[in-house]
Amino acid sequence: MKNEDKLKDREAVIRIDNLEKHFGSLEVLKDFSMKLYKGENLVVLGKSGSGKSVLIKCIVRLLNADAGSIDIDGVEINSLKEKELDVAREKIGFLFQSGALYDSMTVRENLAFPLKRIRKDLTSEQVKAKIIEVLENVSLPDVIDKMPSQLSGGMRKRVSLARTIIVDPSIMLYDEPTTGLDPVTSSEISDLINDIQKKYKTSSIIITHDIECVRSVADRIIMLHEGKVYMEGSLEDFEKSKDKMVQSFFKTKKNN
Repeated sequence: MKNEDKLKDREAVIRIDNLEKHFGSLEVLKDFSMKLYKGENLVVLGKSGSGKSVLIKCIVRLLNADAGSIDIDGVEINSLKEKELDVAREKIGFLFQSGALYDSMTVRENLAFPLKRIRKDLTSEQVKAKIIEVLENVSLPDVIDKMPSQLSGGMRKRVSLARTIIVDPSIMLYDEPTTGLDPVTSSEISDLINDIQKKYKTSSIIITHDIECVRSVADRIIMLHEGKVYMEGSLEDFEKSKDKMVQSFFKTKKNN
């Protein structure tokens, strides 16, 4: 468990106000507002279908919100044109739930792809050095020439994470980072999230329903229910809550 940071004087790097997203008659996000503060790991917790993944897809405009505003470092992204949006996205790393590696490319090629697209000023030697650096940071230096099909689920997740951080994002979005992984590998991924926060000084939103991941990484927690903020606070606030909805998530005992 991490100590809760004192956030009241921190700068908000993402500010969301009155966000709404509908799919036909289904209201997924309803008047949703939140802030992500500089340097924090913010966990967004909720049941399946509560709107967690829709939220972070709206943040990078993989989905367009129906109403409300999303301000990232002072830029309202809902009003950006495509080229402006591409520039804004360069500071955001998005770890997809599936990992989303290119199966036809080696690990080296997967990592080089975003780097060559965004950092066109780098030489081939600098690209190679950066690839080696990020693989070492996820403890997988020996898989550089392997294909994704040759990797375990945990390894694929680590390589996906390496590909995300290779362009030095200041904001990280994690969509269910431990889903489908065994408990030991899940714990390793949670540790990596904390390592990346420290090494790269990232501000992160972690979407999860894995309570052990929450306990490992959360500086602050928002519970999403029926498209709205149901509760917001520290891990301690949530674990001490008598609310039945909250207790349904935190009923498992802490590891000794």
